[in-house]
Amino acid sequence: MSDDAEQQAEEIEVLKSIYEGDDAFKQVDAKTYQYKYADGDKSFILEISWGPTYPTEKPKFNLEIFYNQHLIPSVKEKILEIVNAEADQWVGCAMTYTLFECLKEKVQEILADQTEEAVVSSRVEKIVIEDQVESKKTEKKEQLTKAQKRRAWDKAEIGRGGEKPRGWDWVDIVKHLSQAPHQPTS
Repeated sequence: MSDDAEQQAEEIEVLKSIYEGDDAFKQVDAKTYQYKYADGDKSFILEISWGPTYPTEKPKFNLEIFYNQHLIPSVKEKILEIVNAEADQWVGCAMTYTLFECLKEKVQEILADQTEEAVVSSRVEKIVIEDQVESKKTEKKEQLTKAQKRRAWDKAEIGRGGEKPRGWDWVDIVKHLSQAPHQPTS
């Protein structure tokens, strides 16, 4: 067993014992871990994935999960900047716990820029951009020949079975009565 694999196995045991019963911690698979950070009604999840040579190399950090769709880009950049700076110091050592705890200390500072107005404005911008992209796509309607149009018209007018629909020749009573001169009743 390689040195990296041994360190990973040890770190898995340590993480399980430390975070046992902590609802914010989640082990996705043998090499992927998530931790949910919250400050009041604001929150985010950091996902850390180990490569085959972790801890000799830094793990991968992921904030592009569905839960984090409300985060504005500047907050995501700030989180990744903090985690990458901390990870650079711990290359060669088990660092998942250290990285999770480093962010715990800075949650308020990180989420200070995350305001509801910023979230709403970023969503509105995204919707406007998506609408512009969709409006540029013009739908081509199927072009019918004269004969096809005539057949469609005949089918619609006559209906199934070759019969005209009931009331096709009825006079519009309201229209007819509105045109008739009014006679005073005695």
